[in-house]
Amino acid sequence: MRTRPTLSWTSAEAPLPRTSSLDELTRVVARGRVVVLSGAGLSTESGIPDYRGESGSLRRHTPMTYDEFVTSAEGRQRYWARSHLGWRTIARADPNDGHRAVTALCDGGYVSGVITQNVDGLHQAAGTADAVELHGSLDRVVCLDCRRTSPRAELDRRLRAANPGFTGAATRINPDGDVELPADVVRGFRPVPCEACEGVLKPDVVFFGENVPRPRVEQCYRLVDDAAALLVLGSSLTVMSGLRFVRHAAKAGKPVVIVNRGETRGDRYAAVRVDRPLGPALTELVRRLGKEPGRTA
Repeated sequence: MRTRPTLSWTSAEAPLPRTSSLDELTRVVARGRVVVLSGAGLSTESGIPDYRGESGSLRRHTPMTYDEFVTSAEGRQRYWARSHLGWRTIARADPNDGHRAVTALCDGGYVSGVITQNVDGLHQAAGTADAVELHGSLDRVVCLDCRRTSPRAELDRRLRAANPGFTGAATRINPDGDVELPADVVRGFRPVPCEACEGVLKPDVVFFGENVPRPRVEQCYRLVDDAAALLVLGSSLTVMSGLRFVRHAAKAGKPVVIVNRGETRGDRYAAVRVDRPLGPALTELVRRLGKEPGRTA
């Protein structure tokens, strides 16, 4: 059974204390065997807004849901028209200091695994090649009929050929690669089917209301089980797919540290809650540990 998507969350309790100090975070990470769970807040400094922050896109935008995508040809047309433009912005985005700091922590032996809720590929671009993409990646496409996967760049070429007169400006990008487009522009867009079987193509990402594949979930649980601590970076933890790992770590008695702007749904499980911008905070953390964040080309 697919779960109903959770698009928002409001705490019913008084906010728990937060700090701007990195002292306890540094002590936890210095002991090593830390698993990172990252969210959209880590990519905001790369120009990709999050869903729920001060400028979060959920204030203006409702993400595509799995049920709408699979049941509505009109919904798929709208998604692909908007995502066709949004993908270009995602593909051009560069890793920021936060992504580079996570890679430095991995290279330094402090971080034993990375689980990302993001679909932008920026951890990999920064050098964390084995990051587990909990919600998939926008740079791949899967056919819902024959299950063939193919590169997003290949689909981009086909969509350009099928829509030679398509014009539009990506005025605002969302974490799922969607942008805002007028309805009349969307109506003129022509999606393309799978080249192998003429089936329905979908980005290889987990939409709201869709289940994360079980083997991937189990892989993440193993990472948390083998870790000494869990470090949450830039996630409100509104969605259960990420929150469950925080609960799992806390239940096992492992320290949970959250670095995020504002409250999260997992605050009650955290030993430390740091409210700082991710890039500067993680860069300082790396330097405190005697490392230097790498630079990507």
